[in-house]
Amino acid sequence: MICKVIDTWKSLKRFSTASLLYHSSQIVHYIILMPEIQFRNLSKTFDNGFRALDNLSLSVQKGEFITIIGPSGCGKTTLLRTLAGLESPSSGEILINGKSINHLEPKDRNLGMVFQNYALFPHLSAFENMAFGLKAQKMPKEEIRRRIEPVAQRLEIHHLLQRKPSQLSGGQRQRVALGRLLAKNPEIHLLDEPLSNLDAHLRAAMRKELKLLHKEYAKTTLFVTHDQTEAMSLGNRICVMKEGRIEQIATPQEIYHEPANLFVAGFFGSPPINLLKGEIVETSQNRWAFNGHGFSLDIPEHISVASPGDVTMGIHAEDIKLSSDKTSSTREQLKLHIEAVDDLGDAKIVHASSGESKLSVRAGQQIPITEDTIVGTLNWAKVIWFNTKSGERIPLPS
Repeated sequence: MICKVIDTWKSLKRFSTASLLYHSSQIVHYIILMPEIQFRNLSKTFDNGFRALDNLSLSVQKGEFITIIGPSGCGKTTLLRTLAGLESPSSGEILINGKSINHLEPKDRNLGMVFQNYALFPHLSAFENMAFGLKAQKMPKEEIRRRIEPVAQRLEIHHLLQRKPSQLSGGQRQRVALGRLLAKNPEIHLLDEPLSNLDAHLRAAMRKELKLLHKEYAKTTLFVTHDQTEAMSLGNRICVMKEGRIEQIATPQEIYHEPANLFVAGFFGSPPINLLKGEIVETSQNRWAFNGHGFSLDIPEHISVASPGDVTMGIHAEDIKLSSDKTSSTREQLKLHIEAVDDLGDAKIVHASSGESKLSVRAGQQIPITEDTIVGTLNWAKVIWFNTKSGERIPLPS
């Protein structure tokens, strides 16, 4: 966003007075008009007593793309619906650009929403569905057409505008719903699992399209998903929710490599992160070992460790290196009993056990797996330690 402002400012001297005024207005738009959303101590309890949001606070920066992820019933859709004005909060406040919008009707909030089921009117054509919100604003017909046609071209549905939703595929209906949002061009985009009904290939294509659209339109976007790939690939930041509360909000890299707790850690990674329960014990002066359930590992001397006691070790599948050479194994390596191998073409996922602990390893195709046992070397610098009782990540000195 800052780069756009700087680039626009640098270009001012090249334009006429009229152009100067236009580009100056763009700077004002980027700096002032793009919304900043704040949820302050937001709670929502439904009539049946279910508490969907529990004293939640969150700030969304101007032009940011936030992905919201969590298990079913964690409150992520309720958060979007409350922002949109489709649900009323039980307590707390929602602000846009510093002004409370709790009292505003949905039509007055300058936002648009794409629903999981697309919410298209079955009796209207694709064009009429895209024009619906603009007609409600009593916009002239020519202006409506002027807005819809370039959006339809951009989404490659211009040849489908006269078809009814029943005549469109799932991907085409999804593009119509997205086109309705873009034609209205509100300052805030809300998307509630819009890709969940698409097949894997189309989902990948639409993820790429959504990234390009956000880069082009630079609108503040909240995107609800249950899919970790969508959350990681689309979000500038990821908001992980559980039982109406935020467990962590951070960049994809921070979420993956520095999860706040066991819940967040277990949500990301394919296969999921290995979580091995055990305890850290002192074996000699300044030397430590991790005793798991049925195995023991010496921790290299240069590696920082948590305090002695019960802990859970987190290690991603790609941070374990396999070797079929068992003759040179050391106490810093895991002896693994292979239970199954998934061949993905470009890699193998090895499912194994060590003692009573189960774990998965991502290995290259060049690794020969011809026996029932194999040696695994941990990238100790990538190990994450958690307090087993509280579930919280244990911060270590640099």
